[in-house]
Amino acid sequence: MSPTDDRLQFSSLYVTRFAASLGYMTVLTLLPDYVEVLGATGLTIGLFIATLELARTVGIVPLGWAGDRYSKRVVLVVALLVSVLAYLLFASVTTVDGFLTARALQGLGLTGTGLLGLALVGDLAPDDHRANYIGKYNAFRMAAGIAGTLGAGVLYTVTGFGVVFGLLTVLLVVAAAGVWLCIDSDETQITGVAFGNLATNRRIVTLTSFRAQYAVAVSLVRKWVPIFVGVSAAQGGLAYGTVVVGAVLATEQFANMVCQPLTGRISDHRGRAVLVFVGGTAYGLIALAFPLAARAHGLFATSVPMIGTVTGSVVVVLVLNGCLGIADAFREPASMALFADEGKGEGITSSFGVRSLVWKPGSVLAPVAGGWLMGQHGIEWVFFLGGIAALSGVATFVGVLSWTHGPSALREW
Repeated sequence: MSPTDDRLQFSSLYVTRFAASLGYMTVLTLLPDYVEVLGATGLTIGLFIATLELARTVGIVPLGWAGDRYSKRVVLVVALLVSVLAYLLFASVTTVDGFLTARALQGLGLTGTGLLGLALVGDLAPDDHRANYIGKYNAFRMAAGIAGTLGAGVLYTVTGFGVVFGLLTVLLVVAAAGVWLCIDSDETQITGVAFGNLATNRRIVTLTSFRAQYAVAVSLVRKWVPIFVGVSAAQGGLAYGTVVVGAVLATEQFANMVCQPLTGRISDHRGRAVLVFVGGTAYGLIALAFPLAARAHGLFATSVPMIGTVTGSVVVVLVLNGCLGIADAFREPASMALFADEGKGEGITSSFGVRSLVWKPGSVLAPVAGGWLMGQHGIEWVFFLGGIAALSGVATFVGVLSWTHGPSALREW
């Protein structure tokens, strides 16, 4: 295959990553508007969130199996078309049941595009550049996060749901056409169910010893950073509005987006495990430092149009959240590349499916624990638990790695 064809294949996958992530961020940004329009309260709002997560979880095993057994290209196109259907429903939904149906289809589409897109990148990338390509692929997810966070609300205010999701469906159709026309058919198809073998793979088990705990850290910190910035001082927060909250979130996304291609390249040449160690350790230490931002309140104060008074606390939070993005940029492409390395030829989609399943318990249970800690002991304890979970995961990872693969494995992986 010519270099031009290679570029077309990866470019089509990058567009797919951007389109799928933009859809997720658009609905997340507009969720409060749907709550208002549909008159949702209490349990119904919980169902809006739970339906998506349930659909994403249910889809992992069958979609992972189908991607390895049949054509990844075909399954990815089907997932993109399911996403198109979901966002067409979002554009015209008028009832709670309709919204939940769209949410379930969105979850299945997100799982399919996430697993199959990543599996194709891992499959197509050369062995010695795999993390670099994964880092570039993830950078498009971060770009979509910035675009969705900053743009969806503004466009909805001007045009309404129809135009927002109309543009999104066009982008997804373009992505599906690109995948169909540019991606080659699979050369490797796996018979049987690869999940069992990969779930007991020694390297994957070693990495999941870290990932299961790290899911708690990321789920807590990412969800509580906007809460910390936005809630009142009486609840332990900084009491800033949506503009500041959006800027803080965009900082993390931007730093991660810029760094991932570079850190992926480093992982390809310096090893995977050491970058997981560095990124995980840095993430834990930064999470522990977040509550200290409130103490920087009196360092300085300046007035900003449309925002009001900005204090030292905001600057500290912006810097810390940017550093979280850099820390995660070290960890993510290296971690993903390890799963791709082990799944290559054995069931790469299923390998990423194992990766997703290991994440689910922490991502579901951690917010419940975080809410209880915030109510009982204060918001700072949410960040303390997140930081401890990250450092505990790193310690477990290094311990299992050294015990199972030898004391030099951290440098050799």
